[in-house]
Amino acid sequence: MQAELVSIAQGLFEEHGYEGTTTELIASAAGMSRRSFFRYFASKEELVLGKYALLGDVLREALRSRPDEEPLWAALRHMFEAVAPDDQHSASPHIIERIIEETPSLRAGYLYRIEAIQGAIAAEARVRAERAGSPYGLDDPAPEAVVGAAFACMIAARRASTRSNRSWPETVALAMEAVRGLPTTSRAP
Repeated sequence: MQAELVSIAQGLFEEHGYEGTTTELIASAAGMSRRSFFRYFASKEELVLGKYALLGDVLREALRSRPDEEPLWAALRHMFEAVAPDDQHSASPHIIERIIEETPSLRAGYLYRIEAIQGAIAAEARVRAERAGSPYGLDDPAPEAVVGAAFACMIAARRASTRSNRSWPETVALAMEAVRGLPTTSRAP
């Protein structure tokens, strides 16, 4: 039922915009009462951003499935490749992503959730490194820096995928390869 409500809401968002689409309108289009809508989602914002609550667990499991000996950057790329966007094959692709980008409150909620996921993945990177025999000290920013760069690539790939016919794994690989190819030393005099 949640997936059906999201699908109905996407169509209404296209027709009326995010602000013009009320929970009452979504519920009515689904043939239910407003009260029934709230059994599935606490708010319209949760309907849009709810998938990110599960994304962290899915990404963490995808990273855990990678061999500890695999370089972290490669493991993160494979982690992202394993999690294709939900709307990649839908009739109205990228509606939710566009709405998030265009609505400041949703954008803030999205960034908050992504930052929490990023923190959980950085913690998993530390555990992974420890299992492989090279633990990071608590004051070492490397796991957060590498994971932060990877998440920036994932976000860039997500945006690029709305403008491209490339597959999700290919788009992620291109974004991450762009960062991997950057010089790692400064040219300061």
